[in-house]
Amino acid sequence: QVQLVESGGGLVQAGGSLRLSCAASSRARSPYYLGWFRQAPGKEREFVAAVTWSGGYTYYADSVKGRFTISRDNAKNTVYLQMDSLKPEDTADYYCAAQFPPPYLPTDTKAYNYWGQGTQVTVSS
Repeated sequence: QVQLVESGGGLVQAGGSLRLSCAASSRARSPYYLGWFRQAPGKEREFVAAVTWSGGYTYYADSVKGRFTISRDNAKNTVYLQMDSLKPEDTADYYCAAQFPPPYLPTDTKAYNYWGQGTQVTVSS
């Protein structure tokens, strides 16, 4: 069983920053990928960023590249999403997800096995 608990969402003005955190607990093996996804009202859930748990390799959606940074702290079993230069179009519910081996695409929503409850991010113009 894996539990993922997100925190750090909120309301921020355009151009501002937020840092999301996702605390992961697992009694089994470590995940291969930890990812962040988001879902805006009326839209499908989309990939934002992912990181490999062991090597720290990172992947980003084009829409956030250069503005968002994903990182992980293995000692704390926590993954972070630092979001800078936020835009109103970044407004969405943000979800943390874990993908266990064998790994598939880090960008594929369907490849993730466990999801957090989500945290809301609202960027005002």
